[in-house]
Amino acid sequence: MAKKAKKQQQSGGTPATVALTTAGMDFTVHSYDHDPSHPSYGEEAAEAMGVSPDRVFKTLVADVDGALTVAVVPVSGSLDLKALAAAVGGKRATMADPALAERTTGYVRGGISPLGQRKRLPTVLDDSAKAHGTICLSAGRRGLEVELSPGDLAQLTSAVLAPIGRG
Repeated sequence: MAKKAKKQQQSGGTPATVALTTAGMDFTVHSYDHDPSHPSYGEEAAEAMGVSPDRVFKTLVADVDGALTVAVVPVSGSLDLKALAAAVGGKRATMADPALAERTTGYVRGGISPLGQRKRLPTVLDDSAKAHGTICLSAGRRGLEVELSPGDLAQLTSAVLAPIGRG
């Protein structure tokens, strides 16, 4: 089930959809019933929407030399931590503590969006996103995805595009 939202405030919107609406971006919201027993939030989203996992992106929070950084990569692969560090001029990256990621972004795991975060973090978008007219990513809660152009995502988050995904 998809809803087109264009330049209009949605009641009950998430910080991510509010940020998109405020910025005047074109986007589509996809909702589905989240199954807590599914082993992968991203794969569940791709299956529920009938979209290739290459077009569904997950938002991961990493610690790069002591600074939290957001990585947005396809759910069909994994994050290359060395490439992420290099993309932001760092030396070493590790995955951030999940509780710290949740507190800093204002979202829960499986629902972290690169949009509308409580604290704006440096963001790196895997450059494979450029191969798609639109990509899907968390709209700020489990069972809710937003579809938008990679260019709009990069613009709104001031993301660096770099090859940070593997597989």
